Amino acid sequence: MEQEETIVERQFSARPFVPDQTGEREKRCEEILSIQSYGLKKRYEHTGCQSAVIGISGGLDSTLALLVTARTFDLLGLERNKITSVTMPCFGTTDRTYDNACKLAKLLGTTLREVDVREAVNTHFRDIGQDADCHDITYENGQARERTQVLMDIANQTGGLVIGTGDMSELALGWATYNGDHMSMYGVNVGVPKTLVSHLVRYYADTCGDEALRELLMDVLDTPVSPELLPPVDGAIAQRTEDLVGPYELHDFFLYYMLRCGFEPAKVYRVACMAFAGIYDEDVILKWLKTFYQRFFAQQFKRSCLPDGPKVGSVALSPRGDLRMPSDACGRIWLEELEGL
Repeated sequence: MEQEETIVERQFSARPFVPDQTGEREKRCEEILSIQSYGLKKRYEHTGCQSAVIGISGGLDSTLALLVTARTFDLLGLERNKITSVTMPCFGTTDRTYDNACKLAKLLGTTLREVDVREAVNTHFRDIGQDADCHDITYENGQARERTQVLMDIANQTGGLVIGTGDMSELALGWATYNGDHMSMYGVNVGVPKTLVSHLVRYYADTCGDEALRELLMDVLDTPVSPELLPPVDGAIAQRTEDLVGPYELHDFFLYYMLRCGFEPAKVYRVACMAFAGIYDEDVILKWLKTFYQRFFAQQFKRSCLPDGPKVGSVALSPRGDLRMPSDACGRIWLEELEGL
């Protein structure tokens, strides 16, 4: 057949995971929060556990996870003070995120516990011969793994479960420290893409009926997305995730049309250029699309041993469900198709 360029009349939403209409979006948010809460509720009923441990950073993901956990304990008839909210300041923690984490834990009626991990991380660095002035991947991941160890051991102390905070967009990109924030006993956000996380938190803020909590959640929404593993600059966050891996709204778009619709790379690129016309240049879209495919295939090994979590939509990355993908699957042919664009 002779191939020719055709005119595409169909419209593609730039945020396919987020309904455009306010009423439908609010209905979707309520449904997702319920799925997350009832999924976690079932895990508690099955295990017989009576407490929860969750690491809070003052960022969006851990905020949503804590809101869901509080809602779950209400459903179970358990006191919220059985939720241990753990803040673990280290080298990259800023005053803004630290204060928000502490305030959130108190406003929700949970038990706040602070464990400063700086000394433990520095001791570990000395043990393995890591220069603390070398801010490489070891410097960053050492902090994430120390925090996970703290959470797991506190869970043993309290007889509870560690609630995971990572979202689906991070899992798609492999933006998690293996056996660090990658690991938990139940991940409530694993089915929620980053572009939807903010809408869930905003919906909660608008419907909670608590003005102090609402103001706090709005400030969390206004905080740049960051793992906060590098020292701050003049007290401000120095490490912005989207500067490193690309805009999450693009990656969520790529993820949806690749997995949900089965589009090939060239088609994903074409519809992305249409959906984000006037927002991103085509060469910028192509750059991050290549990054998406490269990371998606290279990081499957992290998803292959993913903790359990609820499926909330038509796209999921669970190795036990929707995504039966070998850890060493090669993305070469996907990337080669993009090279000709």
